[in-house]
Amino acid sequence: MNHIDLMAGPPPTHLPVDPSAAELEGGAAPADVVRRNPASPFAWAAFAEQARDAGADDVTVYAYSRVGYHRSLDMLRRNGWKGHGPVPWEHEPNRGFLRCLALLALSARAIGETPEWDRCSEFLRDSSPTAYDELLG
Repeated sequence: MNHIDLMAGPPPTHLPVDPSAAELEGGAAPADVVRRNPASPFAWAAFAEQARDAGADDVTVYAYSRVGYHRSLDMLRRNGWKGHGPVPWEHEPNRGFLRCLALLALSARAIGETPEWDRCSEFLRDSSPTAYDELLG
């Protein structure tokens, strides 16, 4: 007789490969990649990181990362995610979402939106402790 572990959480979500990741690795400009693929978490993460690194206002970084975060949530749901559960950093296609979430947390903190920082940083830790350590730790 097989027993079901009723205390087990949902299985990890593994997003499909994002073709934008290869474009960005090949040197494409994040803004151009966002225009070609506005649903890409990798493109939005790269766009937000580029803005941050260029000294853009924290509100701009917040806006770019929030778009990427919401596009990521859509993609996660289309791939079986039910609003909670692991989204492992070790599965490389998940990294666009995880980077957007970390950037959203950091930019929320930078603009003084403490509840958003708390929520997003905890969400990142719950989704992937490794991502939390890599991106916020």
